[in-house]
Amino acid sequence: MEYLYCPNDNFEDYSSGRVLYGGKGIPNFPVRLLNEIYGRAKSYLEKKENLILYDPCCGGGYALTVLGMFDNVNIDRIYASDVDGSMVEYAKRNLGLLSHSGLTKRRQEIKRLYEMYGKQSHLDALRSCDNLYDNIKREITVEVFRADCAKALSNIGPDIIITDVPYGNLTDWTEETGLSAMLERLWEISHANTILAVCMDKSQKVGGSRWIRMERHNLGKRRLEILQK
Repeated sequence: MEYLYCPNDNFEDYSSGRVLYGGKGIPNFPVRLLNEIYGRAKSYLEKKENLILYDPCCGGGYALTVLGMFDNVNIDRIYASDVDGSMVEYAKRNLGLLSHSGLTKRRQEIKRLYEMYGKQSHLDALRSCDNLYDNIKREITVEVFRADCAKALSNIGPDIIITDVPYGNLTDWTEETGLSAMLERLWEISHANTILAVCMDKSQKVGGSRWIRMERHNLGKRRLEILQK
């Protein structure tokens, strides 16, 4: 896939476990690819400001936190949900970094670790924390909740839904019915112009849904589809 919206750069400030919280089982996403997908999804919207973002399979909230840091001047609200309660707690911690108070608290945590162990990695993390702090121009309203996205969801009317569907040993969503149910639930909570960017295993299929395909790309073993209501 050609990169149109995110030039190649050094994204180490956003590395999982550096400032953003990481942990066992928490999925990450390449920062440049994530921003490219977001840029492509956003390009189909007439509305470019005060955007509402939603990830129904948010995991530890890494993807939404990165996007909130990159485009926080245009994102007004972020909704994040996951069926796994432990992931929801991680997502709350990560999305809490989308504020000066949250980053200040995180910096204090890292500073204590540096004072205890004196590691270069902690010193690097402190610098990254300062860089991220300077990038926050406005605070985004965040709501994180536990939900099964194949069942009923709250009608939040997102402008962009961006998600990486779990697969393999991380989920029992190996049948098409799981993805189909999610697509139907997301259709029901979306407004007339909502854009959905979904990454999935190549064995999973979007066919039969009411969403209109705008783009389709292969990403190694995964597939990206950008859909419009």
